[in-house]
Amino acid sequence: MVITIDPASSVAPFEQIRGQLADQARAGTLPAGTRLPTVRGLAGELGLAPNTVARAYRELEADGVIETRGRSGSFVAAVGDHAHRAASEAALEYAHRAHRLGLTRDEAIGAALGAVEAAYPR
Repeated sequence: MVITIDPASSVAPFEQIRGQLADQARAGTLPAGTRLPTVRGLAGELGLAPNTVARAYRELEADGVIETRGRSGSFVAAVGDHAHRAASEAALEYAHRAHRLGLTRDEAIGAALGAVEAAYPR
């Protein structure tokens, strides 16, 4: 596992950690079942506050990329198609909310496309 933090980046350190770990899990560089360093251990290695690493781990766990097993630690989860399933659930939740807000189908699609464009800059 290799994590590098660019202090000059406009991307917050917790997001740099989250993104790199998620990418490594998706690519198989971090296979399912790999035990991750403790929050304090990784924070010490990276020269960051433990809360920064803890936030990255929380977000990775919420996304299903890692799982925490109490005192046993945090491990890379079996990723499989979890990302697609989670994205589909989020999209469905968005569609229902947009409908409740009174947006037309085209307005809802336009708002969703705008959000995707903002999240995936070219």
